[in-house]
Amino acid sequence: MRSVGTVLALVVLATVVATFARRWRIPAPSLLVVAGLAVALLPGTPQIEISPEIIGLVVLPPLLYASAEELSWRELRVVWRPVGVLAVGLVLASAAAVGAVASLVTPLSWQMALVLGAVLASTDPVAVTALGRRLALPPKVQVMVQAESLFNDATSLVLFRVAVSVAVASAAADWGAAGGEFLLLAGGGTLIGAAVAGVVALIRRRTEDPVLETVIALVTPYAAYVLAEAAHTSGVTSVVVAGVVLGGRGEKLTNARIRLQLHAVYGTVVFLLESVVFSLIGLALPAQVKALSDGDKAWPLYALAVAGTLIAVRLLWLAPLSAVVQRKGGIQRMNWRVPMVLTWAGTRGVVPLAAALSIPEATRNGTPLSERPLVLVLTTSVVVVTLVVQGFTLAPVVRRSGIALEPDHTEREEAAARCSLAGAGIKRLEELSELEAVPSVVLDRLRRGLNARLDDARDRLADSNGHGHGHGVPTESADLVYRQLRRDLIGVEAAELQRLYDDHAISDTTRRRLQRSLDLEEARLADA
Repeated sequence: MRSVGTVLALVVLATVVATFARRWRIPAPSLLVVAGLAVALLPGTPQIEISPEIIGLVVLPPLLYASAEELSWRELRVVWRPVGVLAVGLVLASAAAVGAVASLVTPLSWQMALVLGAVLASTDPVAVTALGRRLALPPKVQVMVQAESLFNDATSLVLFRVAVSVAVASAAADWGAAGGEFLLLAGGGTLIGAAVAGVVALIRRRTEDPVLETVIALVTPYAAYVLAEAAHTSGVTSVVVAGVVLGGRGEKLTNARIRLQLHAVYGTVVFLLESVVFSLIGLALPAQVKALSDGDKAWPLYALAVAGTLIAVRLLWLAPLSAVVQRKGGIQRMNWRVPMVLTWAGTRGVVPLAAALSIPEATRNGTPLSERPLVLVLTTSVVVVTLVVQGFTLAPVVRRSGIALEPDHTEREEAAARCSLAGAGIKRLEELSELEAVPSVVLDRLRRGLNARLDDARDRLADSNGHGHGHGVPTESADLVYRQLRRDLIGVEAAELQRLYDDHAISDTTRRRLQRSLDLEEARLADA
């Protein structure tokens, strides 16, 4: 970046565009890329140069961590086999297909075509999470798309290193060594991520300072990434594992007030970083095109051929995999619609761009790597094509597929869960009433509140199913007893919520939404 002013202007632009994208219900990454392209084409716009170190070290860790925290551990255990097939087999197949097509239709040598294939072989977790955030996909489908993009880093990184060593050092591809490197990257990253998560969990259990908790939460992804990279393992895998482990235990590590604060802080950080990085992708493409030689002017056709290859290979892999999963009962009612949605959701984004930018500019003997600019342009343009074309059409594809969860389904599930929570609270209240240890005025107030919530939940349930449906003011001490007992009942409801989730009665999305509702009420009681 040329100046601090340019960075600030980019932040302002990205924030404004992302805000309008949310208001217009347009995928923010897609609109941000278009806005970045439009600004870059304006006369007088300073040339933007993206550093792979800044993307890899500053931007990626918190975005990956936030994506991993959203993963449902329960659903991940169900779909880990197909996710493993996609994270390894599909990455290898995509790299081979792109390499073959690129060597045939572009001026790239087979070595640099292999580098391009390795760069674009894996889907991008940042783009996939950002695009899929507002889609009402079934839980298993959502987890498959998200988990594949999060766990395919080790495969793509090994492929990339092998391809670069072939192109830069003119070395033969040592696939035996590559297999060992894959185990080191994936296994080492997993161990370091789990260790970081364990240490962070111990620390967070012993502190209730909101500022310290926030700092720890912000530092955690960077610690996992830096430690893994220093040990020459996969920093991305380390961050993902730490995020998955800690994300599933958030309610056990902190209190309601801190959870709400962390949610607000991390939401702000993710919003800013996503806004800036997707704008940068659009801003960088025109400058990269200018660096091409005259013989590479047909790059748009090359980019379309590569993007089409990626989509075709993905669909050819997912169709038979979906049939296998259906037979084994992992995902119900699998048909052509699900593989089509999974195919269209496999966008490229920040990670491939960072990999392409890290390609050396010269070979080992000092000869300039003349094909690097074309690889960079093709990578960025394929990223732009997938984000714009697939991003803008993903929601209609999901709607037309018929697999999206209807709003009534989510409403019914949440209303039924609210009924169970209120019922658990009322049961606990009756136990306290029998003990006669609580003033009756407090019991009546709590009972009225729970009954009102139960009636409201039943009304919602009836509506979603298509059917319509005497004490004095408490003293100050009674009010204190009320708040204490209400917090006790919130604990009972939280335990009931976890039971419903463990019994597969509700989805992870419903669990998170209702837990946040309980947290908000508990925080209000603490402030009263």
